Formats: sequence, C-alpha cells, structure tokens
Amino acid sequence: MAKYAVNQAAVEHVRALIDAHQYVLDSDWGQVQPDAEAQNAYLERHSWDEYAAWHLGLTEGATEGTKARYAFAAGDLRRVHRSALIACVYRASEWRHKVVELAAHELLQHLDATSS
Repeated sequence: MAKYAVNQAAVEHVRALIDAHQYVLDSDWGQVQPDAEAQNAYLERHSWDEYAAWHLGLTEGATEGTKARYAFAAGDLRRVHRSALIACVYRASEWRHKVVELAAHELLQHLDATSS
C-alpha cells in the first residue's frame, strides 16, 4: 500500500480558497471530480505546482511531476468541494493515512465554519 505525506502547500491553497469563498457546498463528488481528460487539459495550461496544490497527499516514492505523485484531490481544479473533502477524510481514514485524514478533516471543519 502506498504511503502519503501531507502536501502542506495544498493545505494552504485550499484554506485560502475557502477563505475567499471559492467552494461548492453541495455536489456529488463522483460526478464532478476531474477525470483524466480534465486533468490533462489543466496541466496543458498550468504548472505541476499548480496541479499539486489541489491534492492534499503526496505519494511517498513517486516521481515529482507525475500524476502518481499527487493524491486526495480537494476540488475540481477551480473550486474546493465539500464532498471532495469528505471523500478525502473517508479514504484516508479507510486506509489509515492518519496525517492526510486529519488535514482533510481540519479543512472540512474550516469550510463548515466559514460557510455557516
């Protein structure tokens, strides 16, 4: 099983987006998460650092500048999705990636406090 570190730059990016009210509170993450085509289109116009900023996890041992390096997407490459953060908490918890789970949980709490 892969191991993940928290992508602190992504945590800061997502927090800043939440503070700027760039979020979606009600979505079906399974329907709106970026597919491979959308990710590739994004990478044609943006840097790997910008792509990475949407992913709360960094796959340990994976090569920088590859999609395999980045995990636990927090949004649709435009806005943070509450459902994405819930999915991150759930997946990280399920596979016992505690540091990513806690980072996603903290962001979810911040989103809920900001949006209420």
